[in-house]
Amino acid sequence: MKLTWFGGTTVRIHIGGAILVVDAEGAPDGIDAAELVSGADVVIAGFGAELAEVDAARWKPRRSPRLLDVGESLPVVEAWAAGRGAVLVEAIGEAPLLLVAGEVPALGRWADGAVVVLFGDGAGLVRRGGALLDEAPPRLLALAGNEAAIDMAIPALRDRLDGTGLVALEAGMALEV
Repeated sequence: MKLTWFGGTTVRIHIGGAILVVDAEGAPDGIDAAELVSGADVVIAGFGAELAEVDAARWKPRRSPRLLDVGESLPVVEAWAAGRGAVLVEAIGEAPLLLVAGEVPALGRWADGAVVVLFGDGAGLVRRGGALLDEAPPRLLALAGNEAAIDMAIPALRDRLDGTGLVALEAGMALEV
């Protein structure tokens, strides 16, 4: 999985052999939305507002297919709205990916192996990151915010990680997970 955050809630995701782009229309000045979506297999507008809803507390990742059952094409990458301001992305063979710009939804046991990206300002990152770490700590927590937001969030969250990885996304730079 490779994540490239461009600012706001605009992110390009390489996962499971597919390219997904979330919120291209909200890309910051200087980023051409048409160029951003070129080559994308899936474009998710409105931070998933038009996606089918899923109950993140009851959702379970698909099982990897047996070698006998694998065809010549890769399994489809799926995406759902996991509540208001949350998008859940699943690709067979990859960690579940949860993108959160609103409140963190209730999560199931799958969350302990997930990658969670939080978008927002410093206070929002601290509040949502703290709630996530208290309730369902993921494998990796990625923060997407400006420098001041990151400077506020990291000291507030670092002592609460208990095994969860913590990274800050930098606009325009890719992070390979």
